[in-house]
Amino acid sequence: MTARSQSANAPARSRRKPATAAAAAPAAAGDDTFAARLLAWFDVSGRHDLPWQHPRSPYRVWLSEIMLQQTQVKTAAPYFERFVARLPDLPALAATEQDTVLGLWSGLGYYARARNLHAAAKLCVERHGGELPRDLDALTALPGIGRSTAAAILSQAWGDRHAILDGNVKRVLARYHGIDGFPGLPAVEKQLWALAESHLPPARMTDYTQAQMDLGATVCTRADPACILCPLQNDCVARVHGRTAELPVPKPGKAVPQRHAQVLWLLDRGGRVLLQRRPPTGIWAALWTLPQHEDEEQAERWFETHLDGEYADGEALAPIAHAFSHYKLELQPRRWRAVALRARVSDNDGLRWFAREDLAELGIPAPIRKLIEAAG
Repeated sequence: MTARSQSANAPARSRRKPATAAAAAPAAAGDDTFAARLLAWFDVSGRHDLPWQHPRSPYRVWLSEIMLQQTQVKTAAPYFERFVARLPDLPALAATEQDTVLGLWSGLGYYARARNLHAAAKLCVERHGGELPRDLDALTALPGIGRSTAAAILSQAWGDRHAILDGNVKRVLARYHGIDGFPGLPAVEKQLWALAESHLPPARMTDYTQAQMDLGATVCTRADPACILCPLQNDCVARVHGRTAELPVPKPGKAVPQRHAQVLWLLDRGGRVLLQRRPPTGIWAALWTLPQHEDEEQAERWFETHLDGEYADGEALAPIAHAFSHYKLELQPRRWRAVALRARVSDNDGLRWFAREDLAELGIPAPIRKLIEAAG
């Protein structure tokens, strides 16, 4: 009898105690039914009709994995279909302009993913004959591909035997084995990797990889997990000990700073909007956005330098709240109509007038696009 099954049969008084790493040790290799139960559940209740599954190719798997970082399936699916309709394979992605990639990604957020995707495609053309390499180290050497993403690509595209450890899998394993500690800590993550590898089945890696993600996304959810539907419920430490609400241990909280910025929404006499290319690094890197400044004094000084008209004529609009992973941003937009640039703008200014019909093809941050489109 394993330590975990012993805890399941312990008296009720001891079941309220936190499970230790020793108490959560996996079953012996010959007795581990984790994967078998998960695959049986997947056959009946898993997701089999995701757009990247039909047809399944290394490129489509890779694209889906990048899109699904920080993004739910229901949100990513329409973006995926639009993306592959325009750029159906890796050489097409590598050959296109970054603006096209960012335009197709616009609204999906976390734009570094799109820039890394484009850069990785170019490297694949240079180093791997225009194909994704079927090698863990070679994949992780590409921009935007970490260990878990590389393993997901290998297991789903080729059926290779590799463990994954995305957020869903971390949650399932932390609850099933009763792992204390924030999963993002190196020591805890190392323990979870070992557990993930210990459960690998001898075959059906494509289905098993998808099954793990599906269980975390649809059953073993962050809030209100549906334990009664879980194929692992009988020996899940968190369920047995009533700890599903506290596992996995959340990231230690800290105050999220609040920042403010002024946004200049400038229209010329023809109704074109003036956009400015963001720097190649930092927030919204390389995207097109409305000119933005830290405070009103800077905004007014920039306006007077670049434009004919009066800053005071700008119409103050309702503030826009936007949250990033590490801070909150409140944007204060002002709008001017029928303005003109004082002089011809050089390429270094990063400024360009765009007609409304051209905006759909551009990579524009979601809150800025929403602001512009709200005008009708």
